[in-house]
Amino acid sequence: MRTWVNGRLADAAEATVSVLDHGMTVGDGVFETVKAIDGRPFALRRHLSRLERSARGLGLPTPDRAEVERACAAVLEANPVALGRLRITYTGGLAPLGSDRGDAPATLVVAVGPTPRRPDTAAVVTVPWTRNEHGATAGLKTTSYAENVVALARAHEQGASEALLANTTGRLCEGTGSNVFVVVGGRLLTPPLSSGCLAGVTRALVLEWTDAEEADLPYSVLEEAEEIFLTGTLRDVQAISRVDRRDLPGAPGPVTAKVMAIFAERVAADLEP
Repeated sequence: MRTWVNGRLADAAEATVSVLDHGMTVGDGVFETVKAIDGRPFALRRHLSRLERSARGLGLPTPDRAEVERACAAVLEANPVALGRLRITYTGGLAPLGSDRGDAPATLVVAVGPTPRRPDTAAVVTVPWTRNEHGATAGLKTTSYAENVVALARAHEQGASEALLANTTGRLCEGTGSNVFVVVGGRLLTPPLSSGCLAGVTRALVLEWTDAEEADLPYSVLEEAEEIFLTGTLRDVQAISRVDRRDLPGAPGPVTAKVMAIFAERVAADLEP
């Protein structure tokens, strides 16, 4: 694998970042995961816009979009994959030990690796931890991902591929790396950004391409929803067949199946929607 690190491609063994990088010591960084199809990124413009918003929200200098685009193109050309996970990481750069930032330039790393196609259905679990919708990093895609690691590990322990979280007021929020949609009374609903969830790129496209609506939802909606599905860069639209011990037989249901078909058709027609 050849990886882009601060202006150049390097072999994996040489693609290194300092142990004093602020992204490593305190998680002071942002990132994006982009799906690559036959060496071409999907919705890259949208992902780079979110990378910039996350950087501003964290107080980092705005990434040089032209440089990030060059890095992505170089990495994809150097590492041909049919279906890939393109990871863009942007951190505060070298800094003293502790929370204070240094004066060094930001660090940019871009890497890609192959990824399997996701199954059409998945199981999820609920967890006791919450998203803080009022926190300084709410809605930002930061490298401070430890909470997600812990929740996802709990899901795997219970035979599921994702954990769904409420926010501090007990409202449905999101998964550790996905957004969630539910069908209630025939309506397709997803939590609003005010819930603290990430403004997912796939989430936004589903809202644009279907009759889905944002709605403030109780966490308990997972116990009664007729259908549930996740959206995410590498999940696309994925039906949920089980929540905790509750089975949703026949997943994907008719609404989910329709959304899956619409999404697949639109992606095939345009890689930069």
